[in-house]
Amino acid sequence: MKIKVLNYPSESAEKYLQKIINRIEKIPKKIETEVVKIGKKVKKEGDKALIEYTYKFDKVFFDPKEIRVKAEEIEKAYKEISSDVLSSIKLAIEKIRKFHSKNLPQSWFIEEEKEIILGQIIRPVEVVGLYIPGGKGGETPLISTVLMTAIPAKIAGVKKVIMISPPRKDKTLHPALLVAANEAKVDEIYKIGGPWSIFGLAYGTETLPKVDIICGPGNIYVTTAKKLVSSFVGIDILAGPTEVLIIADDTADPEFITWDLLAQAEHDPMSLSLLITPSKKIAMKVKKLIPEALKKGYRSEIAKISLLKRGGIIIVKDIETAFFLANLIAPEHLEIMTKNSMEYLPFVKNAGAVFLGDYSPEAIGDYIAGPNHVLPTMGLARFCSSLSTERFLKKINFIKYSPQALKEEADKVIILAETENLPSHAEAVRVRLKKN
Repeated sequence: MKIKVLNYPSESAEKYLQKIINRIEKIPKKIETEVVKIGKKVKKEGDKALIEYTYKFDKVFFDPKEIRVKAEEIEKAYKEISSDVLSSIKLAIEKIRKFHSKNLPQSWFIEEEKEIILGQIIRPVEVVGLYIPGGKGGETPLISTVLMTAIPAKIAGVKKVIMISPPRKDKTLHPALLVAANEAKVDEIYKIGGPWSIFGLAYGTETLPKVDIICGPGNIYVTTAKKLVSSFVGIDILAGPTEVLIIADDTADPEFITWDLLAQAEHDPMSLSLLITPSKKIAMKVKKLIPEALKKGYRSEIAKISLLKRGGIIIVKDIETAFFLANLIAPEHLEIMTKNSMEYLPFVKNAGAVFLGDYSPEAIGDYIAGPNHVLPTMGLARFCSSLSTERFLKKINFIKYSPQALKEEADKVIILAETENLPSHAEAVRVRLKKN
């Protein structure tokens, strides 16, 4: 296959870029209608609906008592994974905790003159639900997503973290998934997936606890369910297909670039994998290497479709133009493979996460570096940030005025209230002045 190579500026490049910049994924009306029906049934029937949908779509029949993972299942999981997998999980946890512990807001107050105290108290939400996809047949366990969602919640002080994940045909979850959840201090684990499980967490059922926030990725049906419940329960983000944009100069290694593009393309047929470079030499080398690399790839069919549909190489006149385009696109992952890459960090305005230098592949961020890999896609990096401890915290403002302080500012409050035609607001202040 041939990935498209475009020169910028040109009509073809502009046309391609406009599609990429305006890449918001719309949920088809048919899917939304179907998911709405699922939500209504779960709200009305609770566990009964969860069991029916799990049997219908996942081909697994549960008694409600079987949905929650038991302690002995977790004990068994430890025996089924290798020591290398366990040590990798433990290292990832250590690094994720270290990074996210730095991003923990503190309560504060200021004491003004006239006996006025103002401030903000920080409180965690009570219960968080994590949705962890299992992939086809439950054999693609997203261990990293367990860690990236559970650890910030626990650092924030969330009392109860609930994890749900679609069951395998034998009514189990992948052992590595169970071990990761246990090591990350997840409190309860349930073998349930699909959009019905999202509604189960949002409404609560006889078995599933009602939660305050739901985090974690899923297919379009799960994403639609998250969208529908987002008016009364918190969510992390409505994520679209994953993305990488690589800016490279002629010092970059074309083989590194090739595999980083494929690493994103193998996720989903709609993934975005894009190289922007001022070096025609690098562009042509990568174009040549991609078909060769695809022959080695386990998920090459998915990657081929992704690269044909949305992949691209854009040749620009200079690095400054590359960053101009990157900021317009606002990618989920931005890799900077240039000489003295750190010097270009100030050029970045819009990106979910930035990877600097030839030896900082996006894959290191997915698993073990420490920063969160739950990132804004579809250009939402223009105004959204990665998942962090702050998502699990509430900021509650407080105000304390003394009688004298209220008296000195009362006239201004009364004027503003009467200007807004809200007389009871003004009177609420006047009655206090009469008592003082």
